[in-house]
Amino acid sequence: MKYIVGIDIGTTSTKALLYDLNGKIYAKANIGYKLYQDLPDMAEEDPDAIFNATISAIQEVVAESRIDGQQVIAISWSAQQHSILALDKDYKPLTKSITWADNRAEKYARKYKENGKGMEIYKRTGLPIHPMGPFYKMLWLKNEHPDIFNKAAFWVGIKEYIIWRYTNVLAEETSMAAATGLLNMHTVDWDDEILNSLGIKRSQLPDLVPLTHSIKGIRSEYAKVMGISADVSVVMGATDGALSTIGVGALDTGVLAINIGTSAAVRSFVDKPLIDPKARLYCYPIMEGKYLVGGPINNGGIVFNWAHDALFGAEHETAKLLKQDSYNMLTDIAKTVPAGSAGLLFHPYLGGERAPLWDANARGSFFGLNRNHTRAHMIRAVLEGIVFNLYMTTLALTEVTGKPKEILAAGGFVQSSLGRQIMADVYEHDVTIPDSYESGCLAAMYLAKMSLGMESNLSGITKYIGKEKKYQPNKDNYKAYRKLIPIFIRLSRELSKEYESIADYQREFSKIYKD
Repeated sequence: MKYIVGIDIGTTSTKALLYDLNGKIYAKANIGYKLYQDLPDMAEEDPDAIFNATISAIQEVVAESRIDGQQVIAISWSAQQHSILALDKDYKPLTKSITWADNRAEKYARKYKENGKGMEIYKRTGLPIHPMGPFYKMLWLKNEHPDIFNKAAFWVGIKEYIIWRYTNVLAEETSMAAATGLLNMHTVDWDDEILNSLGIKRSQLPDLVPLTHSIKGIRSEYAKVMGISADVSVVMGATDGALSTIGVGALDTGVLAINIGTSAAVRSFVDKPLIDPKARLYCYPIMEGKYLVGGPINNGGIVFNWAHDALFGAEHETAKLLKQDSYNMLTDIAKTVPAGSAGLLFHPYLGGERAPLWDANARGSFFGLNRNHTRAHMIRAVLEGIVFNLYMTTLALTEVTGKPKEILAAGGFVQSSLGRQIMADVYEHDVTIPDSYESGCLAAMYLAKMSLGMESNLSGITKYIGKEKKYQPNKDNYKAYRKLIPIFIRLSRELSKEYESIADYQREFSKIYKD
């Protein structure tokens, strides 16, 4: 029997799933690593720690499944978008991997937004005007760390670096290149004008290849450690955004794919470049005839994690004694409170925000708190705030793509019945949850099959997705949300006037980041 590993390089961990050619999962692994946030706005990772995590994850799924590792015919990749690292002439990292969550280029993005250059880049590349973009990170490095910038022989993302470590080939597929802000989405080629504005050359960037491009063979010392053949095919794969959309079967225009994991996003495929006049959405070419339009959100499940740790620390031990999952205990607590949390709103901007605000200075807040509110109201308000924010982004998306005909949702958030119900109620729309929980790894596996000639187009993935469950809105709940959501949106606009002030204060008194 033959097998394929689908692997996803996330912000906090790398996941690997081992599939047979029928899409059956034989083993899963999840290896974590540190996100370095030692300074305000910093969010970096050690690229070699991530590389080691990929080795460990593949080794674990091969060992756990007890298969003959020589029968693994392909490794196919999904990865976080918008990372950048500089390599010297010997391909050694000069920086850590600067992730999408790093906001240190904020003043350069703001300057480009104010002088109109950012909109021009957006129209050419589909990259929103935000420090998440590698273009803005490179601009920051050029101006504030010229020693690194001038020494850099190559500029790559984390996936390209790891594939180079495996294969000695430096290549970049279309979807990841699009997320850099250096690729012209109309020509689907590196944009010479943008490269010249940065002062870099094409020779400093990887060769462009399709998502299904395959590199034959990996370094024998790594193959030995993982227990697989050195002749395995390495398939480029795509960004986590593209693959999670494909992996839930949201292949047509008008079908929304919503994912709430650590971060969150709402996305839809369109058949040509699409520009939002307000630059609230990205638009990235994926493959011929398919462009991904959407809004990425910083504050998804990571906000629930914060509330779990900051507000309910004492309950962790209770959950252990009862042999319950502490997160499930929190959602059970939240269920005791009616929809709308008795008028308590939570704006979930704990790490700045991309869509819908595009403001790296955004900060979180509770609003409407009174003496009758309890921690149960607070935890439900946190869950509702995550979905309200996602809904705001969806409003922007549907302005340019039209009303959704179907909503498909995935990610850890919707594995809870309360999370699913809140989403259906807020959207006032049926929400379909596919069986394929790890949609990114599934789609990576499927791209490998396309690369190997076993599948001909994306539509065939639907047979691997499995059963789908639909969740319908509760009429009483969505009536409550109809009145509350406009307040949430208006308040977002009012608070935005002071985000820069409070963020500057926090940077000045940065010891709060270390307490």
